Amino acid sequence: MTQPNVGEPTAPAQPVPAAQPKSRIAAGLLGIFLGSLGVHRFYLGYTKIGIIQIVVTLVTFGFGALWGFIEGIMILARAEAFRADASGTPLAD
Repeated sequence: MTQPNVGEPTAPAQPVPAAQPKSRIAAGLLGIFLGSLGVHRFYLGYTKIGIIQIVVTLVTFGFGALWGFIEGIMILARAEAFRADASGTPLAD
């Protein structure tokens, strides 16, 4: 990291934009149709659980896909566990 020279103008600090809320409908539909691959979890920012869902689906020869399907329904039904994404931003309707 280099220091700017004395008298050299520095770039003004840019404000950090607020996180856009994720769509509840998009997350729910991703869970229903692609839940076996954990796509809805990746969309919401839960990478570790998304990877676990892929592994469970592969190890159980596809029966683990029910996990993602059920979560998709829970997201659309506004279950308490799915009110916000991984960063804490509430899901948009």
